[in-house]
Amino acid sequence: MPQLKKRLAREYATIRKMVTIYCADHHAGTPDCPCQECRAFLYYAGQRLERCPYGQGKPACAKCPVHCYKRHQRLQARSIMRYAGPRMLLRHPWATLRHSFDKLRRVEHPMVLRRRAAEERRKRAE
Repeated sequence: MPQLKKRLAREYATIRKMVTIYCADHHAGTPDCPCQECRAFLYYAGQRLERCPYGQGKPACAKCPVHCYKRHQRLQARSIMRYAGPRMLLRHPWATLRHSFDKLRRVEHPMVLRRRAAEERRKRAE
């Protein structure tokens, strides 16, 4: 697991649970050890979380204005989440509830935030 803090570690744990459900039903993976393809996806997801421009204020990936996953991994994540999402409610109800609340989090695009900060610096300089 990558070195993540609080909110991002919870996000990683949620995606790991989803991948475990998906892999156990679609591949030769077990709950303790997903298949090679799913392990590679989890590694990629961990890297993306480490580099998230929002940090601890990150929204759920589906609601994020920045798409940091490559096309193939984004499609893979979508199929994993579509399959495992409904099953998470029964197997991991608290993780599902917290993820649902995270979907309500709203953020602005990082470029908008930078632009606003630059405007504020210009106003203070005048």
